[in-house]
Amino acid sequence: MTSPLTRPVETAREPRADRLAVLGLTFRGFHGVFEHERRDGQDFVVDLALSLDTRAAARSDDLQDTVDYGSLVEDVRAVVEGDPVDLIETLAQRIADVCLAQPSVAEVEVTVHKPHAPIQATFQDVALTINRSPE
Repeated sequence: MTSPLTRPVETAREPRADRLAVLGLTFRGFHGVFEHERRDGQDFVVDLALSLDTRAAARSDDLQDTVDYGSLVEDVRAVVEGDPVDLIETLAQRIADVCLAQPSVAEVEVTVHKPHAPIQATFQDVALTINRSPE
């Protein structure tokens, strides 16, 4: 029987993923369950946090070895400004799917802020955060 004091120390650890964040992307969308949201639209703010290994890009200094976040932002814009959905849950999932289409992305955290949500109260923000990885 091995006691906790005589157990070998584990030195090899799984390396932590690097994190690329793009914060505060603001696009006008026509999402929501109410007719006036679909008609008038509103701003949605998106935060992205991508988990990926950036060592190859650091060695090569080549954009092909990492995520082109400029191109990714345009893909996210197309989702937010594109086909309307009722729920920010659906919108967040569509954004996550676009991010996960990047081969080097191991995981994504997407936050969709709806600062002008139709709530009858004073509030600062409504935000949904989802975490997804390739299936």
